[in-house]
Amino acid sequence: MPPLLKLGIPAGSLQEATSELFRRAGYRIKFSSRSYFPTIDDDDIECMLIRAQEMARYVQDGVLDAGLTGHDWIVETGADVHEVTELVFSKVSRRPVRWVLCVPDDSPVQEVKDLQNARIATEVVGMTERFLAEHGVTARVEFSWGATEVKPPKLADAIVEVTETGNSLRANNLRIVAEVLQSTTRFIANHEAYRNPQKRQKIDDIALMLNGAIAAEGKVGLMMNVPRDRVEQVLSLLPALQNPTVTNLADEQWVDVITILDETVVRNIIPRLKSAGARGIVEYPLTKVIE
Repeated sequence: MPPLLKLGIPAGSLQEATSELFRRAGYRIKFSSRSYFPTIDDDDIECMLIRAQEMARYVQDGVLDAGLTGHDWIVETGADVHEVTELVFSKVSRRPVRWVLCVPDDSPVQEVKDLQNARIATEVVGMTERFLAEHGVTARVEFSWGATEVKPPKLADAIVEVTETGNSLRANNLRIVAEVLQSTTRFIANHEAYRNPQKRQKIDDIALMLNGAIAAEGKVGLMMNVPRDRVEQVLSLLPALQNPTVTNLADEQWVDVITILDETVVRNIIPRLKSAGARGIVEYPLTKVIE
């Protein structure tokens, strides 16, 4: 039997998004409210729920063979892990999250250097201290246990906080002075586990399927029958992922055209395809795109 792969699933804000990504990749993860060991429909994998903030450290130490966490937490903990692949997904959008240095709207601070000797609250103390040092600034950086946005101006002069949309910052009358780090989710592995051929194959297979699910997001397939003398006209309308597939049909006057495109453009393209001569147009959903 192949060795069991110990896989860390991030608990908290990324848990639901991670579960959905694995579902689209072909894996079913089931959670129990009383257990930190969710089940997965793969007998070669054992899952464990771990906070994203701690994931890289447990993977580094070999408690886990692999796991998903943010680039920010790898940087913050300084963990020595193998980054298998970047997975651009999050709890809100597919944009990277940003750690930003913020001050109240009415603060006199305009640049990083204006925070000399200031008090800064954040969950990423190490990252913040390194960022300030790069700018030649010495400040008092305090760990924040939560609700960081409400601490200025009484409990802190500034904060370093994570944001995707900026809505929470604006709601708390904060403005961004500088960006500290952009972060995306990473699939990471323990170095020793990744040197094991069987575990490495399993890890690489999971990475391939996860990336395939992400690549398919927001895309659909189109197939249609096209008169042979209209093929060039139809193809000129298709913004394909790659060159569309064109195959012969039993009727030599017609060909079959298959392509992949963004779902957002389908409603505009299908009427033009029909006008160009395409018939039997079928749109179908995609779960994975492997390039």
